[in-house]
Amino acid sequence: MGRTPRNITLSESEKFDLEVASKSRKAERRVQERSTIVLMLAGGQSYDEVMQKVGVSRSVVAKWKNRFLDLGMAGLEDKAGRGKEPEYDAYDEARVVELATSKPPGGYSSWSQQRIADELKMSKATVQRILARQQLRPHKVEYWCGKSTDPEFESKMTTIVGLYLNPPANALVISVDEKTQIQALDRTQPELPLRAGSPRRQTATYKRNGVVALIAALAVHSGEVTADTMESNNSENFLRFLKRLHRKYPKKHLHIIADNLAVHKHETIKKWLAAKKKWITLHFTPTYSSWLNQIEIWFNILTKDVLKGAAWKSKQQLVEALMQYIETYNRTRAKPFEWTYAGDADN
Repeated sequence: MGRTPRNITLSESEKFDLEVASKSRKAERRVQERSTIVLMLAGGQSYDEVMQKVGVSRSVVAKWKNRFLDLGMAGLEDKAGRGKEPEYDAYDEARVVELATSKPPGGYSSWSQQRIADELKMSKATVQRILARQQLRPHKVEYWCGKSTDPEFESKMTTIVGLYLNPPANALVISVDEKTQIQALDRTQPELPLRAGSPRRQTATYKRNGVVALIAALAVHSGEVTADTMESNNSENFLRFLKRLHRKYPKKHLHIIADNLAVHKHETIKKWLAAKKKWITLHFTPTYSSWLNQIEIWFNILTKDVLKGAAWKSKQQLVEALMQYIETYNRTRAKPFEWTYAGDADN
């Protein structure tokens, strides 16, 4: 079985560094050439196209592609003395680690490899090797779900999870939320279609054709989605949507899960709910715990399936696509989500 080809995917900083190196008058010709090879391959051009434009052999193209994939920008530099890596001592390593784990001056939020190298008067390749050895990535940020500050977290969480696991008889559990500021973005030039060896390509420049807000409800135990688009997210639209759900599921007690947004707690909402308490109960997720609301899972699916990488000629085209997707989703994919937890049950 043949090996799976490795493709080059550039970060914004890598692309910037390569473009600078490929055009710099100060950079050596061989560095310009190697940077051009990587840029062309990352842009979807074939080996033959690169060979013809740069004037090198297939083996040279493959060499610098693999060196870049293995070592990044440092891989495009010449190795010191018959392939031996540049030397650095424990003191150099300690200085790099200390700087990389500190807050940088000048308004920067994190250190880059190049700025560390400039600050310590080292080569970028040396800094890169030290960071790799220490498993430090100053540019990368990960997020975790912090502990809720809600004093009623335990009771609210228990109620919501209880509704998911064991809903009352003659009741429906419905997760509701709004997804606002969905932009109808169009590209300034036509998209280049997917082809062998090259992904879809779009211009980085775009124009805005308006903004859409979506309010959606997930029937937890069937997976069915009900949704409306709206011009703005306010209490009037939320109340109108609650009334729609009440009409859609007559003679069912609706347990509606929503977050703590102010529009969900408006006085007009409270008054209407008081008159409908036999049929509707509104449950709020704890503070900083919207992840308990299953509609957020569906919003992630919607983003991946419809919004990511899309272009819209008008706001109306975006609205029509959203509603068409929801109809298709309900017809072909709607089913309950299964939650899993692989962590420590004691934490």
